[in-house]
Amino acid sequence: MNLTLGRLLGATAAVAMGATALLGTGAGTADARGERAHCDRAEQPIWIDDPSRNVTAHGCSVPDSDHRWYIVEVDTLVQPHHKTEYLNGAVDRTKTLHNRTIRCLGYTSDKDTVNWFGCVPN
Repeated sequence: MNLTLGRLLGATAAVAMGATALLGTGAGTADARGERAHCDRAEQPIWIDDPSRNVTAHGCSVPDSDHRWYIVEVDTLVQPHHKTEYLNGAVDRTKTLHNRTIRCLGYTSDKDTVNWFGCVPN
């Protein structure tokens, strides 16, 4: 095999594997491995019709182990729709959703508050 052709095939395979990992192929296996969490209530700001990738939640039970993706079941999800891109800006309206499931990349916690990050839009 030509050396250039072999390098090209190797580079193509590396790019394909990297793209698959970035698209979240591991997220499909999260449910099978039990990376589920449950939260009583959560808030996800909406910035000019674009949901925040961060969700602040309370009353959560989170898995003990570190994983790539988490499936978070939320009893009450409050979405304040902001008029501006600032957290302390005016709120146009607030939508309350019940029994929602979101996928998040990870979390940090401080006492009763869990900050989920990297949450993909539903």
